[in-house]
Amino acid sequence: MEVAVDSCWRVLYLAYVLNTKQTHRSGKTDRLGMTFAALSDPTRRAILTRLTKGEATVNELAKPFEMSLPSISRHLKVLERAGLISRARDAQWRPCKIEVKALREVDEWIETYRRMWEERLDRLDGYLTELQSKKHRSKT
Repeated sequence: MEVAVDSCWRVLYLAYVLNTKQTHRSGKTDRLGMTFAALSDPTRRAILTRLTKGEATVNELAKPFEMSLPSISRHLKVLERAGLISRARDAQWRPCKIEVKALREVDEWIETYRRMWEERLDRLDGYLTELQSKKHRSKT
């Protein structure tokens, strides 16, 4: 399972790199590109993982990391600009919560490629099965 998760993040990172190059050429930033950029950092992914358990304050999010509160706040701003989190204001308490809409957009984008690769791999599997069958028949 850990290998699959690692592979997933590698695919996301590759997609981010490719998207960033395209974004720089066109001079535009798109929402999907911002999402991939936000997900490319392990600290931000860890913050999102924590937020899947529920809302948290900046102090609560900063606890597991050896970095300053301003550094954590910069990470939160990146996540917020990408639409991955939102922050509310309740007096002095500013809880952060995960927003799944941006993650759904990434999932939909990846799903297109997953289907394409599954179809290609199915065709390759069929071709290999056909080759093995021909090889088996020629031996008998």
